[in-house]
Amino acid sequence: MLDLKFIVANADAVIAGAAKKHITCDVPAILALDTERRELVTALDALRAEQKQAGKLIAKADPSERPALAAAQADAKAKLKSMEARSKDIDAELKALLLLVPNIPADAVPEGATDEDNVEIKRWGDLPKFDFAPRSHSELGEAHGWIDIVRGARISGSRNYVLIGDMSLLEHAIMRFAFDSMVARGFTPLSVPTLVRSETMVGTGYFPGGEDQAYRCDDRDDLCLVGTAEVPVTALHQDEILDFEDLPKKFVAQSTCYRREAGTYGKDTKGLYRVHQFQKVEQVVIDVADEERSLAHHEAILGNSEALLQSLELPYRVVNVCGGDLGQPQIQKFDIETWMPSREGFGETHSASRFHDFQSRRLSLRYRGEDGKVRHCHTLNNTVAASTRMLIAIVENHQNADGTVGIPDALQPYMGGRTVMGKPLT
Repeated sequence: MLDLKFIVANADAVIAGAAKKHITCDVPAILALDTERRELVTALDALRAEQKQAGKLIAKADPSERPALAAAQADAKAKLKSMEARSKDIDAELKALLLLVPNIPADAVPEGATDEDNVEIKRWGDLPKFDFAPRSHSELGEAHGWIDIVRGARISGSRNYVLIGDMSLLEHAIMRFAFDSMVARGFTPLSVPTLVRSETMVGTGYFPGGEDQAYRCDDRDDLCLVGTAEVPVTALHQDEILDFEDLPKKFVAQSTCYRREAGTYGKDTKGLYRVHQFQKVEQVVIDVADEERSLAHHEAILGNSEALLQSLELPYRVVNVCGGDLGQPQIQKFDIETWMPSREGFGETHSASRFHDFQSRRLSLRYRGEDGKVRHCHTLNNTVAASTRMLIAIVENHQNADGTVGIPDALQPYMGGRTVMGKPLT
C-alpha cells in the first residue's frame, strides 16, 4: 500500500494516479479520517494526563470532596473508553480504505482504459508463412490424441483438460528449460506452497479486489490457491529485515497456478488459452528502494523472457501497458504477446511488473541500509513461461504440413533428442 503520510502530502497525485488507472478509491475520506485520528490522539493524551492528575487530587482531597471528584473521574473514564473505541474504529476504517488505494503509475505509462490502448514498443521475429492450411493447437491436439478436453471437463468441469503423451512431455520440457535458464542466470531456485493464507494475498496486492479470481478453501482453513508463484515467493521474507549485503535477492519458482477466470464466460472457450489450471515458472526480484536499480531490474527480467522466446523461435511483441489495464499494485508493466496463428494475432504470455515498495509495505518486507536505517524493499516479477500458452505458441508456429510439429532446438535435449513430435496425419 501507499504510506499514509505520503498520501496526505501528495493527495492530488494519488487521486490523479487512481484516475489514470481507472480505479475508484476514496482519498478525501482517508484525509478526513486521518485528521480525526490525529485530533483524537491529542485529545486522548490530554484526557489521560487529566485522569492521572485527578487521581492525585482525590488522594489529597478532603473526604467530603472525594465523592464528587470520583464521579467526575468515572465520567472521564467512560469518555476515555468511548474515545479509545472510536480510535480503534478509525484505524480499522483507515486500513480498509488504504488497501484500496492504487500505486501511482509511472509517467511513462500511457493513457488508456483497456488492453486495446496498450502501446507496442518492440517486435521480434518473422511471422510464419505457411504454404498449407495451418491447424490450431486444438485440432492438432485432438488429431494426435495429445489433448483431451472432454475427459478434463468430466473430471473437473469446463476450462479443464488432460495433456497426453508428447504434449505432456512438451509441457515438462518447456517448464524445465525455462527453470534451468533462470538458474543459469543466477536466480535461486525455490519450491513453494501453492496454498497461502489470505493475509499473503493481501500482502502481495491480490486482495482486496481479486477475490473473484481466486479459489478459496473453506473459512476454517483461511487458505487460497495461488494464481502465480509470485505470491509465495514475494512473501518469503515477510515481516523480516534483510541485510543490505544480501540484496538483491533473485528467485525463480515453478508452480501449478489456479484462476477462476471470472468474467470471461463465453470467451476463449476453445483450447488451452484460458483455463483454470496451468504450470508457470516465475521470476521475482527483491532489492533496495532505489528507482534506478528497479528500472534496471525491470529491463533485465523482461530481457530474460525475451531471450527464452527467441531461443524457442517464437515471434512476439512487447507492449507498454496503459493505465486502465494496470493492476492496483504496479508502477509500470510490460506485457509480452506471442504470435498464435489460430488467433491470427498476438496473445499475452508474459507480464513484467515493478511495484516499488507497494507490496513490501503490506508484507512488512524491509532491509537495513548502509546508513543503518530500515526501509521497505522494492519488488518486481515477470513470467518466464506459462505452460498452456507456450504450448499453443510452439505447436502452432512450428507445425508442419503433414501435421507433425517441429521441436525447437532448445527443447530437443528435454525431449529425448527428438526433432519432431507426432506422426504424419493422413
